[in-house]
Amino acid sequence: MQSRQASCVAIGDRGVLIEGVPGTGKSSLVLALLDRGAQMVGDDSLLVEARDGMLYAHPHPETTGLLEVRNLGLIRRPARAEVPVALVLLLDAEAPRFISAADRCTIAGIALPQIRLWPGSPVQHLKAELALEHYGLPC
Repeated sequence: MQSRQASCVAIGDRGVLIEGVPGTGKSSLVLALLDRGAQMVGDDSLLVEARDGMLYAHPHPETTGLLEVRNLGLIRRPARAEVPVALVLLLDAEAPRFISAADRCTIAGIALPQIRLWPGSPVQHLKAELALEHYGLPC
């Protein structure tokens, strides 16, 4: 397993890995998705491993169950032990307005679809769910 500075939630049986530079709203997106029924895997630090042709995300043992909520601090939340990653979301101020296909990225030797989202959107959580529905891998 390797450590990765990213967040991850499970929506159903599929994981959404959330990446971006500090301050782009990874934890805020996790919080919004939790409010819509997602399960937290990890916030801002994860372990990832390639297994059976898939990438799996696990909570990092040093931060398991901790969610950083801006203005409130670290809040304890239940954490799912693992999830196969179906999509990578990259919070990026330079995200394109339109796409015709998902980008691709490779993590631990596993190719994954990647969608870049503008970090300032008030409906980012809805975009994340739509991106998973339209571009995510089946798991």
